Amino acid sequence: MGTHISLTATDGFKLGGYRADPQGEPKGGLVVIQEIFGVNHHVRAMCDRFAALGYACVAPAVFDRYKPNFECGYSPEEVAEARKIIPQIDWAAMMHDTAAAIGAVKAAGRAGIVGYCMGGSVAFLAAAKLDGLSAAVGYYGGQIAKNADEKPKVPTLLHFGDQDQSIPMSDVEIVRHKRPDCEIHVYPAGHGFACDERASYHEPSAKLAMERTTAWLGKHVG
Repeated sequence: MGTHISLTATDGFKLGGYRADPQGEPKGGLVVIQEIFGVNHHVRAMCDRFAALGYACVAPAVFDRYKPNFECGYSPEEVAEARKIIPQIDWAAMMHDTAAAIGAVKAAGRAGIVGYCMGGSVAFLAAAKLDGLSAAVGYYGGQIAKNADEKPKVPTLLHFGDQDQSIPMSDVEIVRHKRPDCEIHVYPAGHGFACDERASYHEPSAKLAMERTTAWLGKHVG
């Protein structure tokens, strides 16, 4: 459905991305931020899915600074390879890349951001640090607790799993305590529960989280 695009970040860096547009007039724009696995099949599928709901979607390839055109699946070997990139992540640069994607969808109207895994943390930070957003949704972002003193400037919805091996419930409680301005939901599931290509996929939780996400976007974006 979508097309591969080029973006120019606010610091001048050029990166790739994926764009999917609705058939009719868009309800608004949506930035979709990847897991550590790149703008892979799952992320492109989510863009297509949100586009079918009426949003002009852009997923910036935020790993292009470290490993251009990187994408992979979810086998143990691929997960190990993706994890090698994590120590290289420059969160400030990630904000530049995300801002470029916000700029790419702003013509569609109000803009939201949805992020998964690492992207969930990016969505939370973008809600606090960037302009041009009207709503944010973060799925199982492992860096949110460490950054919970940051105050989102827009309505922010967060999803976590109570069986997440990388995000203990104590972290979720830190976020709850420090960010009563965020709406937080916890599901009987593990990390990556919303991705139907991962072994940790939990369909009931994924469906409920998606219903809450689309309602959030409908209320705050269009």
